[in-house]
Amino acid sequence: MFQARVNVTLKKSVLDPQGKTILNALHSLGFDETKNVRVGKFFEIQMQGESKAQLEEKLRAMCDKLLINPVIEEYSYFLEEAKA
Repeated sequence: MFQARVNVTLKKSVLDPQGKTILNALHSLGFDETKNVRVGKFFEIQMQGESKAQLEEKLRAMCDKLLINPVIEEYSYFLEEAKA
């Protein structure tokens, strides 16, 4: 059994209005040291398969076909054997 962690963020070239709203709220609460906020998504996925390489291929396909919008988002992932 493997555990995948996928982080999805907007591409740097895409404006992040939700991040901007959070940044403004943080400043209004006195957190003036905050300079930028980008909002994203996080997925934890348990997978079972023959090999880590095979599962990485499947994980990339999941991201490209469903989990992200490749026009505006990018992703990174970490795949490791799940601890019992």
